[in-house]
Amino acid sequence: MEGIRVYLEQLIGMMGVGGDYVPMVRYGILVILAFALAWLAGWVCRRFLVPVVLKITRRTDAKWDDVLFSKRVLLSASHIVPAVVVWTLLPLVFYEYPRVEDIVGRLTAIFFTVMAVRTVIVFIDSFKLLESGTRSSRQQYLYSICGVLKILMIFISAIVVIAIIINKNPTTLFAGLGAASAILMLAFQDTIKGLVAGIRLTANDMLHIGDWITEPKSGANGKVEEITLTMVKVRNFDNTVITLSPQALVDGSFQNWQGMMESEGRKQVKRVYFDFRSIVVERPDDESVPTTNITRFRHHIEQWLSQNPKVVGAKSPLVKQADTPQASGCCLEFMFWLKAKDALTYEHDTSDIMEYIYGAAPEFGLAIYQPAQTALGAG
Repeated sequence: MEGIRVYLEQLIGMMGVGGDYVPMVRYGILVILAFALAWLAGWVCRRFLVPVVLKITRRTDAKWDDVLFSKRVLLSASHIVPAVVVWTLLPLVFYEYPRVEDIVGRLTAIFFTVMAVRTVIVFIDSFKLLESGTRSSRQQYLYSICGVLKILMIFISAIVVIAIIINKNPTTLFAGLGAASAILMLAFQDTIKGLVAGIRLTANDMLHIGDWITEPKSGANGKVEEITLTMVKVRNFDNTVITLSPQALVDGSFQNWQGMMESEGRKQVKRVYFDFRSIVVERPDDESVPTTNITRFRHHIEQWLSQNPKVVGAKSPLVKQADTPQASGCCLEFMFWLKAKDALTYEHDTSDIMEYIYGAAPEFGLAIYQPAQTALGAG
């Protein structure tokens, strides 16, 4: 270091600077050189090293290296390099000014801590690249743990930064946090509850990304887009977004339609009431067992449903009497499984089938029950 000092002072003297200005100019040059080297090191990493690493990872078939060496992670890590360079050059630049070296050293340490934690958080976030459209319970559990790790890293970095500012050992501050644990639990109670609820959701395999759920209290009726420690984001079919807490889903009740979406068809049950006065006994000419028009109607609809291309043929449709006779008429229940699962096609196919049933009933002499209505305008 003494040789560098002498060489710089000779250069400064050749520039015509002398007297007490020589140390000031020398330190100014050293400071500029130190920060210039730090900036240059970061620029070289971002401009040359990052593209080379990305090119190597793209040529591999493994998925883990795309996460570990993703562009965001590498760019964030490149911001640590200038801090390392400055930290290395501090003793060479401020060897005669320990007070200044201490202040700059603390600022550099704070910058290094913040950038290191930022890189770790970006690395944790990069695990989302491994997700498919539907997140498995194991992936969701890992995702919840990653959320806790991010909060923990931010908390630890805050303690380390405070320790650097007040020039204390970080372990001393961590030891003193025992008395403040109650306050911390109060501050992070939503996160803790969300973690527990998220673990219950994933451990019981109740919810995944991409599932279609309905939750009556909040009006949620759509697909799950995101699940975090404190929030479940659902995009409804009208493109509105509703956020729910995992705790609300665990404590309350919600309907997950994913099992239906993965099955052969979607079940539909409809009931129609027929006027008792339209039900008659029919005696065939061949003297076989007498039957009724509503019986023939049931058999006809069952056969028609089994041959309908919109209905799952493997699941036999059923038409039966549903309730005991009552004032509203004789109730027939129509049960069948539709191939369509999306809401729009499902409703259209259901309407087509029910409209045929309404239209076919008069051909069998059946009348759908209608309550008597007072004529409009009657006084």
